Amino acid sequence: MTAVSKEEMASKRPFSEEDFACPVCCDIFSDPVLLQCGHSVCRDCIQQYWTTKGSRECPLCRKRSNKNPPVNLALKNLSLAFLHYRGPSEELCEVHRERLSLFCMHDEELMCVVCRESHQHRNHACRPLSEIAEERKRVFSSELDLLTRKMKIIQHGKFECSHQAEHICHQVWHTENVIKKDFKHLHQLLYDEEKAMLAALNEEKMQKTQLMKDKIEKMTEEILSLSRTIRELRAKFDSGDVQFLQSFKDILERAQDMNQEPETVQGGLIDTAQYLGNLKFTVWSKIRQSISCTPVVLDPNTANSQLILSEDLTCVRDRDEQEEEDVDGVQLPDNPERFDRCPCVLGSVGYSSGTHIWDVDVGDSTFWMLGVTTESVKRKGTNSLPSEVWCIGYDSDTLSLKAPQESCIPFLGCEKPKRVRVKLDLDEGQLSFSDPLSKSLYHTFTTSYTEKVFPFFCSLCSVSPLRILPVVKLSN
Repeated sequence: MTAVSKEEMASKRPFSEEDFACPVCCDIFSDPVLLQCGHSVCRDCIQQYWTTKGSRECPLCRKRSNKNPPVNLALKNLSLAFLHYRGPSEELCEVHRERLSLFCMHDEELMCVVCRESHQHRNHACRPLSEIAEERKRVFSSELDLLTRKMKIIQHGKFECSHQAEHICHQVWHTENVIKKDFKHLHQLLYDEEKAMLAALNEEKMQKTQLMKDKIEKMTEEILSLSRTIRELRAKFDSGDVQFLQSFKDILERAQDMNQEPETVQGGLIDTAQYLGNLKFTVWSKIRQSISCTPVVLDPNTANSQLILSEDLTCVRDRDEQEEEDVDGVQLPDNPERFDRCPCVLGSVGYSSGTHIWDVDVGDSTFWMLGVTTESVKRKGTNSLPSEVWCIGYDSDTLSLKAPQESCIPFLGCEKPKRVRVKLDLDEGQLSFSDPLSKSLYHTFTTSYTEKVFPFFCSLCSVSPLRILPVVKLSN
């Protein structure tokens, strides 16, 4: 169907907007389709209606239609021609019924050419409406761009929040498993200690019971012996005076020998105090000796996604290629605390005062860095080592130091350490690195920290992890 000119449409009956309005969206038809019942509806409208309704019915007469109705090409062309014929709507001046074509700069009002000659606007600066609209559209366009950027930022933030919500569930699941595992271990330790204590009690019971049994048997024999002796002595006592006096000295000695105090049993009862005295404290002390405690615990929420942390958050290493291929799809959220590019992780607790010491077993790691960094350290958008870091590191058989605004200082001729001790004295403003095995001091930084600092770890070795060692009694 050819396009219809304005003159042709004007020669026919007048058209109204209702003639070209979709019965669903009530707007001018956009890509209308023809249903089997003869009614026409916008393609998007009917598809959405069918999806909501659950059946392919006409929204006007409820008759069923085919799944893919054809385009109503004639109605589509008429709708386009109507839009072209109607053209943009123009508003008229309410007072003079003339087209609004000017803008009063003084009163910030739209007006027609007659209004400009009126007493109200005669001395006011006026400009064409199109110019003012163009200028203000540019200003508004800039604001729209800002709003669009803000919307994209919010959309990204919403996505990150959704990602974090999913990660929270994974964190809870993982943390619950570790908690249950550790408490199962503690339960086992308590069970083993209970079993050992009950076994010791039973052993003492058997020993003390056997001791009493032996004593009872011995006393039974002594009673029988005394009974026989008493009968013999009583018989001599009852004999005549001559015989009694002749054997008096002998029977007196025998009676005195038999009249000694019986031997008492010392420590024959169960030593109850040994088991019940400070029972809980004693058990806790024994269990504590079998459980280690590290001075620094890693914060997984700061760890770069390339790093792998141990369950107890005391070891960190780089992920190897095979682990990258076998990753189970759990993606870490890009939360503000996390290093997004540099393979770093921080300790879970920051320090503002006091002295803090931790030893790190670096083993055979080929690349590592240890030290401290500020709470405000930049964690996003950089592949290099963060600038606000005081650390000691090892790379390419070279041991070196790094401080803010300074380049790395190598230690020439220094052997690769197996352990590194980090000592942070915030009251004195000193940070020292040493080898606890050889007792050699590498370096001491002297600086004044103006904010909270956190232990800092960096690893690019997938074979040998950095392991924070348990607390030991350290000498100054």
